[in-house]
Amino acid sequence: MEKNEQLFYDKLKDIFIGAKIEGNSGFVNLMKIKSSYFDIVFKELKKEIDEKLKEFPDFKEEIYDKLNTFFSTYFSESGSIYFTYTPLKSKIYDKIYTDQDDVILFWKTRMLYYVKTDRLWNDLTVEYNKDNVKYIIKFDVSKLEHKSANEKREVIYELNDIKNNEVSFYVLYSERGRKTEFGEITRKLNTNRIYLNEEDIEKIFKIFEKQNEVDYFINKDAKSFLREQFDLWLKNYLFDDESDFSEKRIKELKTLKEIAYKIIDFVSQFEDELVKIWNKPKFVLNSNYVITLDRIANKNGGMEIIKKILNHERINDQINEWKELGIIDDDFKKEDIIQMGIVESLNPKYKFLPIDTKYFKDLELDILSLFDNLDKELDGWLIHSENYQALNTILPKFKEKVQTIYIDPPFNKEQDANYFYSVKYKDATWATMLENRIRLGREFLNERGSIFVRCDYNGNWIVRPLMNDIFGEENFRNEIIVKRGAPKAGLLSQFKNFRAMTNSYDNLYWYSKKEEVRFTGFYKEASEEKNYMVFGQIFRKAKHMIDQQ
Repeated sequence: MEKNEQLFYDKLKDIFIGAKIEGNSGFVNLMKIKSSYFDIVFKELKKEIDEKLKEFPDFKEEIYDKLNTFFSTYFSESGSIYFTYTPLKSKIYDKIYTDQDDVILFWKTRMLYYVKTDRLWNDLTVEYNKDNVKYIIKFDVSKLEHKSANEKREVIYELNDIKNNEVSFYVLYSERGRKTEFGEITRKLNTNRIYLNEEDIEKIFKIFEKQNEVDYFINKDAKSFLREQFDLWLKNYLFDDESDFSEKRIKELKTLKEIAYKIIDFVSQFEDELVKIWNKPKFVLNSNYVITLDRIANKNGGMEIIKKILNHERINDQINEWKELGIIDDDFKKEDIIQMGIVESLNPKYKFLPIDTKYFKDLELDILSLFDNLDKELDGWLIHSENYQALNTILPKFKEKVQTIYIDPPFNKEQDANYFYSVKYKDATWATMLENRIRLGREFLNERGSIFVRCDYNGNWIVRPLMNDIFGEENFRNEIIVKRGAPKAGLLSQFKNFRAMTNSYDNLYWYSKKEEVRFTGFYKEASEEKNYMVFGQIFRKAKHMIDQQ
């Protein structure tokens, strides 16, 4: 292969496969076979391109140079297809205008499905100088196991080896609260005449942790997107850079377009498979039911089932859970649940204790068979899943049946905070994550349904136009201010250094599915005493009017 040809195919493989992704899911497994797919299809692709270039051998190097220029613009380091390299000189365009709207929200990942954000850890060697001594610090990530999507796990360091002025560390994810033992590390280093203190070690670890976070996306329609972008690129090239419009040159550029389309078809074919996998309803791996004792007892044969539960080998696990939840005290005895008398009945004190069938799987069918229509008697579902996949899976069952949706998504903060999940995203990534889920959530609402989205000052400027796009500006009902924090503390802290005012509220955006929806207020039935008072007032007023007549 010639220089530009080899460069292009190497680059195409690199950007198509993208960074290594870890995990266990259909999507991850499909990403892992991208490399094999490329190697198989590559031979056929090259054969077709070579055939088309037989007529223009002198055009070969130029065409590969142009292909490299175009495709490098639209692939991220994770292999995702969108606007990734957009300097002004590239003149990248996208259609953001509509006939109906004069202002809309544009972000460069809007045509994508958001999959996950991950930090790609790689082995790294760091040179650290102190007191005119150079130390070589090596980090080994071979023991670093993958984590769940967007799960936030602390990285810790374990001393591996010390040789002269070379130190190596294993990088691990923390488990069960395990921390990096800075004191022990420093002691061992000093014993080996490496005089680094804890502050030095922390600085070295921070250098290692500056490795990049990568966002993984799937393009909803890669073929249309790339073809439209190539057409725009080619037109710009013709008008700005091309001066030769001979018949031969036109044919060369036409061949360039045909080859580009062929490569786009190759790329988009795999991306379409990813879309299908991502949007395919998932299997439920496990399900359990939580039912209170009174509901079981009220069914024919329910008391007999409760007796079996109380004598079950795992009843103590259930009791421990009740204690952890704080719904029983340490003096609780299971024998007190059933009151003995002419007719056995539940102790009113314990009749609302919840039974979790995960402890009683051998009795689960017996419990569920007590209910003629279990769906109607359930008060709700609690789903542990990646939320887009959960919504997509249950949509057929709940489509247009939900009255109210309230979401409190991870706030897009300027820096990560002490949560079990990530709260720091690129703005475009955060917007895409919300758009995917809110647009799907709209399908759940009935005709009088409403959705409430909570955010703060970091994201309110994105949420409002995003909701306008999904629900329509005419279906905006209100922006509700939610007070947060201690008012006195907030008042005092905002004047400390005069750097910024305290942010003491969140935004709650209310949108309805249809324009006719309105807030009608809340009412509760008046007490009997209140009714008598009102009746008395009406009676006295009526009597007064009669007396005046």
